[in-house]
Amino acid sequence: MQNPPYENDERELIIIGTAHVSKKSIEEVEEVILTEKPDAVAVELDQKRYLDLVKQQKPEISLVDVIKRGEAHLMLFQLLLSYFQRKIGEKFGVKPGKEMLKAIECAKKVNADVLLIDRDITITFKRFWESLSIFEKIKLFFSLIGGLFSKEEIDVEKMLEEDVLSTMVSEFQKVSPNAAKVLLDERDAFMAGNLMRASSKYNKIVAVIGAGHKKGISEYLLHKEIPEPESLLVVKERRFNLAKILGYSILAIVILIFVAILSSLNTQLILTAFFYWFMINGVLSALGAAIAGAHPLSILAAFLFAWLTSLNPAIAAGWVSGLVEAWIRKPTSGDLEKLSEVKTLREMMKNRVFRVLLVVALTNIGSMIGTFLGIYVVLNLTGIDITGVLKGRIGDLIGLIF
Repeated sequence: MQNPPYENDERELIIIGTAHVSKKSIEEVEEVILTEKPDAVAVELDQKRYLDLVKQQKPEISLVDVIKRGEAHLMLFQLLLSYFQRKIGEKFGVKPGKEMLKAIECAKKVNADVLLIDRDITITFKRFWESLSIFEKIKLFFSLIGGLFSKEEIDVEKMLEEDVLSTMVSEFQKVSPNAAKVLLDERDAFMAGNLMRASSKYNKIVAVIGAGHKKGISEYLLHKEIPEPESLLVVKERRFNLAKILGYSILAIVILIFVAILSSLNTQLILTAFFYWFMINGVLSALGAAIAGAHPLSILAAFLFAWLTSLNPAIAAGWVSGLVEAWIRKPTSGDLEKLSEVKTLREMMKNRVFRVLLVVALTNIGSMIGTFLGIYVVLNLTGIDITGVLKGRIGDLIGLIF
């Protein structure tokens, strides 16, 4: 769907809002560009997606580095989104990004410059991920995994009217209303700013964007104040990091429990408490790895190290099992390339890159459940009053100071 042209001092901006999986949109893009013959064609792409789409250049990715940086969940999230977009494209017989390719092709025909106006996709996903709470991340992960097995029919009419992103954002809003705006509103502002700056250089621009961005970009161009681009490119970690606070709180509680047990000098109680802590953490972490289809040695690593990683907020059980999985079943560059071509869930599960990431994610979820369950069982088993222990230790500390 095409917006009325925006004119300013004899400069013209024509916005085409496309449904990313519509053949009609591709035809409209071609017709408008060849008819209008603009000086520049702006497309909803960043440098990475442009190279992937046009040049077929895949970025070099070290899976081990991704795991060590704690970004396995983020990469898994990106892969799942790409998979859903491909499935929707197959439903309509249109490869995602086809309208962008057509825009670039037509730009060359009319000797127009091609402008990449979207924000770096890595920054977008990092900002999106950082905006989620730990519980929202878990909820989102399970909703995406559930979508893999869903038999719900795609709303054809809705897809033709809007685009894939709009549908995804509406789903994300159910998980986190604030986080959804990172995928849509922030990018609207970023692209509107790029179009404003480009309009000072070119007399006529045709912008090809997803229909989900059309309204937001138009509002920024006509009414709203556009933020400085630098403010939309910074990835800030939360000052209040609930995951880290929970991690260190759990460590403190477990240490207090074992200090209380040690003070009783009951060796049998110490061994029993440790056995339950080891088994509960190990079994649930190993179960998560097994569900992900991990190698037996990766499952064993999850089982053996989960009790220890639960006590260390800086290391996750999934990192251990994931690194073992990546070492035993080394993903190749071919696995990474095939990820953009998988058409079925079975093919995705067989892909070594995807499986390593899934092993990391499900092991961590099992470990998290095991940690809370382990604390509950050990407290009930030993009969320790953790509140009383805390008061006693704080009292001892005050006595030492004063």
